[in-house]
Amino acid sequence: MDNTMLDSLLIKNRSLKVFFSGIVFIMSSTFVNAQFLNATDTSENSVKKYKRIINTNKEIVHFIEYSLSKKRLPKHLRNLALIESHFDRNIVSEAGAVGVWQFMGSHANQYGLTDQDRTDIYKSTQTAVISLAHLYKKYNNWVTVVAAYNCGEGNVAKAMLEANSSQYHEFYTYLPAETINHVKKYLNACYATGELDEVLSNYNSSRMHSVFFAKRENKINYSSLAKTEINAGFNLNIIADELKVDMEKLLSWNPEITEELNSKGESILHLPMDLMPDFLLKKSKILVRSIKGKK
Repeated sequence: MDNTMLDSLLIKNRSLKVFFSGIVFIMSSTFVNAQFLNATDTSENSVKKYKRIINTNKEIVHFIEYSLSKKRLPKHLRNLALIESHFDRNIVSEAGAVGVWQFMGSHANQYGLTDQDRTDIYKSTQTAVISLAHLYKKYNNWVTVVAAYNCGEGNVAKAMLEANSSQYHEFYTYLPAETINHVKKYLNACYATGELDEVLSNYNSSRMHSVFFAKRENKINYSSLAKTEINAGFNLNIIADELKVDMEKLLSWNPEITEELNSKGESILHLPMDLMPDFLLKKSKILVRSIKGKK
């Protein structure tokens, strides 16, 4: 073997070592940083409590799991209703959340569910499935989805902005204490149902994917833009006006949005993280102005 070929093989070998060591580093840091995400109550009493509630409400649980599987969502999301309401359709929280899925009026109305139908098992579950699918499309892991379902996308966007990160284990300290506790309850419930590993694996896989590709593309490991879904009812000029940004800037963040709204009737709206909470708070107002302007 000549020296040129030998040098080439040595260079390739070094490159492979760097490549795989990078993957090992990313994987190890991913799992180490996320270790705090675990069940905090694995006691026999806790496990029995959650299992007893599920067994007492078998018909509702079966319907929820069926509805989730139809949309290819994991069955462990039934545990969200478990910790939210214990599957009690008539429960009302101090904050005014109603039903099995504990929908606030504004959240329910956003998906076309009336205040009265929040106690309807069928209608509220169909709405919850749509809402959860939307949140997963946005956050790509179930831990953040559970947090956003509890405190709202606006609070999650603010927490991400404060932490300068889209990773739950880095921004969770900026969330309301109730939401942090809610996520802990969810992990405890998933431990009781034997699905905790599935939830944690999903979170770690999501992190590994985002960190690896960010490093490969020499980008920071969080998005500089937050995103949410809007439909063709929204007027982009009114969005720009309410947020006090130039239309040119709005389109630079969303170069294909006009075409998608016209062709598909919906699109992802990208905004800087500091503007997204403002948009979510004004979303209903913007939609009302948009609809009035089209009449």
